Amino acid sequence: MTDFFATAPRGLEELLAAELRDLGLASARVQRGGVAFSESLAAAYRACLWSRLANRILLPIARFEAQDEQALYDGVQGIDWSAHLGVDNTLAVDFTGVRARVGHGRFAQQRVKDAVVDQLRDASGARPSVDTDQPDVRVNVHMMDAAVTVAIDLSGDSLHQRGYRREGRRAPLKENLAAAMLLRGDWPALAAEGGALVDPMCGSGTLLIEAAWMATDTAPGLLRTRFGFHYWRGHDDSLWKPLIDEALERQARGAQTPPTILGFDQDEEAVTVSRDHLRRAGLTDWVQVECGELSQLQRPAERPHGLVITNPPYGQRLAEQHELVPLYLSLGQTLKTQFAGWRAMVLNGSGCALGLKPARSWQLFNGPIECRLERFEVQAGIGEAPPAQDLVNRVQKNQRQLKKWLAREDVHAYRVYDADIPEYALAVDVYNTQAGRWLHVQEYAAPASVDAGKAQARLRAALTVLPRALETAPSKLVYKVRQRQRGERQYQRLAQQDQYLELREGPCRLLVNLTDHLDTGLFLDHRPVRQWIGENARGKHFLNLYAYTGAATVQAGLGGAASTTSVDLSKTYLAWLQRNLHRNQLNSPAHAHIQADVMAWLQHCDQRYDLIFLDPPSFSSSKRMDGNLDIQRDHGALIRAGAACLSEDGLLIFSTNRKGFKLDPALQTQFRIEDRTAWSIPKDFQRRAWVHGCWFIR
Repeated sequence: MTDFFATAPRGLEELLAAELRDLGLASARVQRGGVAFSESLAAAYRACLWSRLANRILLPIARFEAQDEQALYDGVQGIDWSAHLGVDNTLAVDFTGVRARVGHGRFAQQRVKDAVVDQLRDASGARPSVDTDQPDVRVNVHMMDAAVTVAIDLSGDSLHQRGYRREGRRAPLKENLAAAMLLRGDWPALAAEGGALVDPMCGSGTLLIEAAWMATDTAPGLLRTRFGFHYWRGHDDSLWKPLIDEALERQARGAQTPPTILGFDQDEEAVTVSRDHLRRAGLTDWVQVECGELSQLQRPAERPHGLVITNPPYGQRLAEQHELVPLYLSLGQTLKTQFAGWRAMVLNGSGCALGLKPARSWQLFNGPIECRLERFEVQAGIGEAPPAQDLVNRVQKNQRQLKKWLAREDVHAYRVYDADIPEYALAVDVYNTQAGRWLHVQEYAAPASVDAGKAQARLRAALTVLPRALETAPSKLVYKVRQRQRGERQYQRLAQQDQYLELREGPCRLLVNLTDHLDTGLFLDHRPVRQWIGENARGKHFLNLYAYTGAATVQAGLGGAASTTSVDLSKTYLAWLQRNLHRNQLNSPAHAHIQADVMAWLQHCDQRYDLIFLDPPSFSSSKRMDGNLDIQRDHGALIRAGAACLSEDGLLIFSTNRKGFKLDPALQTQFRIEDRTAWSIPKDFQRRAWVHGCWFIR
C-alpha cells in the first residue's frame, strides 16, 4: 500500500471521497484540498481513469521541513530523482503554498526545478529539459508554513480535461463540476430507471456528454491518450492495460441501452459547438441537440420522470443581471408547467430566484464564482394557476386601448403600463425595433412600508407573465431597478453589452440601448415635443441644450433646420448623438455638437437661435462642472441665459421632469410664457399625474 492524494475543486471533497470508495478505494478520507487514500498503484491508476470529480492524483514521495529557499532546495536534493525520470525526459514543476515560508511561488518553483536538474546533471553530466505544456514527468510541491510535500503527478493534465473539448474554446463549466451536478441530482440512478435528461441551455454540451458517459458506464479518462504516469520510471504497464480493457468492455455493455438525453440552446453557435463536442466524444447517435427557446421547452413524450439540469448564465455585477431575473423566472415557470414529477438541478451563480423552493442546495465554485447548486423536486399541480393575472389583464387592456392610436400616430416605442396597480410598481415600455419587439421593465423602488418578501414574489410573477402578455420572447425582456441618479452616477454604465437597436420615430431612425444605462437613449414622454420641433424647424437655427443622444436634433435636421447645435457635458451621449446623426445622413458641418457645461457655455454664447430646446436633468454634478445643477433652484438663471441666445422672434421650449417643480413667477414679468404641459404629454403617459412640465417661452 502507498499513500496517494486526489485534489478536488472547492466544495467537492466529500463527494469525491464517496466516488473513490465506490471505485473500490475503501481508505479514501477527506483532507484539506482533496482526498487522501492508501492503496495499490493499480488503485491509483483506476482513480486516474474513472474519477469524474478529481483534478489530479498525486503520489507523495517526500515530506520535510523548510524554513527558507535553501532548505527547500536541500530537501528536494535529498530525493533520489533517478527513480522517477532520466536526463532524456522532460520535466515541469507545479508549486502551491499556504502561508509558505518561501513566499514567491515562481521562485520556489525555480528552486525545486534546479534541485532536480542539478542532481541528475551531477550524476550523469547531462540534464533533463523543461516542458511546461506536456512534460514527461510533472512534479507537484505543496508547502504549508514550513511543511513541504513533494509528489509525482500521475495525472499529467488535469483530469477534468477529458479530451472532447476543442482546444482554445472557453469552458464556462468544467467537466468535473458538471459531473458533480449530475451526481448531486442522482442521475445514474434516474438513468437506470429509464429517466430522461434535458438541458435547456446546453452551451457547449458539457452536461450532456458527462450525463451520457455516466449512463453508459463510460470511463471519463478513456479518450485521453496520455497520463502523467506514462513516462514516469515507476510506471507498471501490466497494471494499466487490464484497466483499459475492462473500461472498453463496460462501455460496450453500457452502449446497448442508451438513455434519452436532449439539449437545447437559443444560440445557434452554441448548438454547433455542442454537436462538434458530441462527435469528438463519440455520442452523435446518443444525444440530440437542437436550437430552441427556453419558453418553448416541452417535456419529452412518454417520459413521466427524469432530470432537467442546466448552468444558466451569470451576472458578475448586479447591474449586469437586467435580463437574468426574467430568464431564471422563465426557467422556473417552464419547470412548473412542463416537468411536474421531474427533478431539476440548477447551478445558480447569479442569486436570481426561480420562483421555486429548492429541496436542497450546496455551495460550489465555478472557477472564482461562488454558486449555489440547487435541487428542485417539481411537484404536480404547482404553478398551474397563472400568476399575476390582474397584471396581465391590465396590461392587455392598456394595449387594446392604445392599439388604434399607435397605428394612427405610427408610434413604435411606448409605455404600456405605469404602476397602474399599486402592488406592481413597474413601468413597462415596449420597443418595436428592427430586431423585433423588446420590453424595458423598470421597478420603482418600493417604500419601506411594503413587505420585501411579498414585493419580490410579485416582481417574480410580473417578470414571468409580461413576455407572454405582450407576445415577446423572455430573452428580450430587460429589467432594471429605477433609482434616481445623482452626480457622476447619471453617466455611469450599468453593463457593457453595447447592443444598440434601431427604432423609428416619424422620419427618424434612432439608436436605443436597453441594457447599458439606466435610461435607453430616448425619453418616450417627450415624443410630441420632438415631433413638433421636427414640424416647425424648417429654415431655422436650432439649439439643443442638454442634448442627450440627440433625438430632438435629428427631428430638427430632418425637418429642414438651417443648422443645429447640440450641447452636452457627456462624451458618451455626444458620441451616441453622432451615431444618430450619421444614421439619418445628417453628418454635415451644419450640425454641430459641443462637449461643455451648458450654463458655462451659455455665458459665452454670441450666436442667436430661432428655436431652443432646454431639457435639463433635475440634478446634476460633475468634475467638469462648476458647482452643481439643481433645476428647481437654478431654472430661472438657466432660462434667462438660454433666452439671451434667442433671435427676436425665437422660441425656447423648456421642460423638466422634476417632481413638484414650480416655475419661478418672476419669469412671467420678463417673458411671454405659455404652459404646454397638457399638450406635451402623449396618450401612453397620461395615466400618471406628473410626468414632466413643458413651457413655450418667448
